Amino acid sequence: MALLVHLLACAFGLGSWVAINGLWVELPLIVNELPEGWELPSYLTVIIQLANLGPLLVTLMHKLRPGRLNERAVIYAILTVGILACFLLAFFWRETTVVAGAPRSTAFLIITFFLSLVDCTSSVTFLPFMMQLPPEYITTYFIGEGLSGFVPGLVALGQGVGISKCVNVTHSFDNSTEALKDPYAIQTQYLSENFSTEVFFFFLSAMMAISLVAFVLLNRVPRMFQLSSENLVGDSVASVSSGLDNPAAEGVPVERGGEEAGQSRPLLAKPGYTVSKLAFIYFLVVWVNGLTNGLLPSVQTYSCMSYGNVAYHLSAALASMANPVACLIAMFLPKRSLVFLGLLSLVGTGFGAYNMAMAALSPCPLLQGSAAGDAIIVLSWIFFTGTLSYVKVMVGVILRDESHSALVWCGAAVQAGSMVGALTMFPLVNVYHLFHSGDICTVKCPL
Repeated sequence: MALLVHLLACAFGLGSWVAINGLWVELPLIVNELPEGWELPSYLTVIIQLANLGPLLVTLMHKLRPGRLNERAVIYAILTVGILACFLLAFFWRETTVVAGAPRSTAFLIITFFLSLVDCTSSVTFLPFMMQLPPEYITTYFIGEGLSGFVPGLVALGQGVGISKCVNVTHSFDNSTEALKDPYAIQTQYLSENFSTEVFFFFLSAMMAISLVAFVLLNRVPRMFQLSSENLVGDSVASVSSGLDNPAAEGVPVERGGEEAGQSRPLLAKPGYTVSKLAFIYFLVVWVNGLTNGLLPSVQTYSCMSYGNVAYHLSAALASMANPVACLIAMFLPKRSLVFLGLLSLVGTGFGAYNMAMAALSPCPLLQGSAAGDAIIVLSWIFFTGTLSYVKVMVGVILRDESHSALVWCGAAVQAGSMVGALTMFPLVNVYHLFHSGDICTVKCPL
């Protein structure tokens, strides 16, 4: 019986952020099909921030009307919406409509908003439900949350990405002057991946369905103990503060997994940080989340696609897998020194600066067309995600041990950094067009 409950708890946690994490790792195949092209990630970062309306409403209900919110009904609703949204994506993700005279991926963006709403709201509903079970199942639940970032990345690696090649195309003969002047042109053709994007979306829908089935069965497990309404509200607020970080991009719930694991293995903390140290900690929270949830995800296409879609594919998939791995390292090798965390943040920022610089140089970044350039950009994204994910987990642990209010302010700092990062990059990418896309076969870069 205990093993079954552990498996159900893990499967339930798997549905927390699997949809959004799956979208991010599938972007290398999607950006070549949709009219937004390389600008698409910047749209997604803003959409995910807007979807945090869900956890905000849940938290307000707990504060204003304690005990009136039926959390089981909310979980049933969001899991059902997640299943339907992933299923609909498989059929409508390519559909476009004309908005302001230009084609837009309205179906994809709208469905993505509902998926973001599902995953963000899971941050404040799944954990309070799990707190009604014995504590040993909480760790298993967080393992499931970690797998919500790891499994899509692993499946995306198995899916592969269509290798691009440059081919000469002959224009059909007509009376146009341009065709007579240049009857030949070079175009990029993409070989087929191992399975289609539609199949990947069906896979995400199946993962959400597994989570729903696990939740139904968990409701039938005899309760060992029952939390009071007051404790339930407290846990909800705590999960907001640690869970409003967004994934696209990052695997936020795994972060809480690291924090919870830290709770099961008490760390020797020095309570009562000075004001200057607390200010530094909150600065780290804002800075790191601004980089990982807004600034860098918005330009990942510009940073990687100039090296080819294989480099972008590996960067997206392996970076998604790096986040839960970093959180696992934080669980077993915690390091609370502010000097160490500051230096590690500086290292992660250095990798982020390299990624941003390559995006700014697009479509002609450094070492383009070489194996070294491809390897460096992939590794840079992996270490950028891994180092800063470790920092986020440890900072969360520090603030959790400081006080409950410190953790609540941590949630506010996470949201502030993420929102500022996303809103800063959106106009730079989509209005001022500071970053430039380019076909690797047609762009002539200086040697």
